[in-house]
Amino acid sequence: MSELILASASPRRAKLLRQIGIDFEQMTSRVEKERTDATDPRNLVLMLSKRKAEDVARKFSTGWVLGADTVVVLEERILGKPGSRNSAVEMLRSLSGREHSVFTGLTLIDSGNGRAVSQFEETRVWMRPLSEKDIEEYVATGEPLGKAGSYAIQGLGALLVERIAGCYYNVVGLPLVRLFRMMGEIGYPFRWSVCPGAAEVE
Repeated sequence: MSELILASASPRRAKLLRQIGIDFEQMTSRVEKERTDATDPRNLVLMLSKRKAEDVARKFSTGWVLGADTVVVLEERILGKPGSRNSAVEMLRSLSGREHSVFTGLTLIDSGNGRAVSQFEETRVWMRPLSEKDIEEYVATGEPLGKAGSYAIQGLGALLVERIAGCYYNVVGLPLVRLFRMMGEIGYPFRWSVCPGAAEVE
């Protein structure tokens, strides 16, 4: 078994862990998202990341488990993943030309002793004004579906974002510097190494 278990099926988080040379396995948590009742995105992402990590960690007696959860927030309204192309269109219309925040909660658990650390990261994002043509053609690519806030900054969604303040990788779904600091705090044996192909531009 790898030293780290990623309690998420996200291919984006997996790619970022490979980028920093982490050897890991993925195991999807059974925890369901409970965003509709939450009012504070910080508490929400911390709660969900902890529940995800705990759900997977109870299956192991050794190793570390990482749980993560990301939400997009516009004027205190939490935007989830669009359930349809129409909802993606509406979400992008609401974000057009406006500032919003992306929050990611991280929980890292040492399965050997039960010690855990949880922290969150916030990045402010400014989306450029979008025309109806921009929105319709972007949604037609299918990329917004399954993405919180209906865009992927690491993909074609990069053409929608004017600027950010904070961690770019947080917007992708895994704030790497925050994770690195948490690893040091909990005693995770991080080793500087390069994953073959990790630095290649895809």
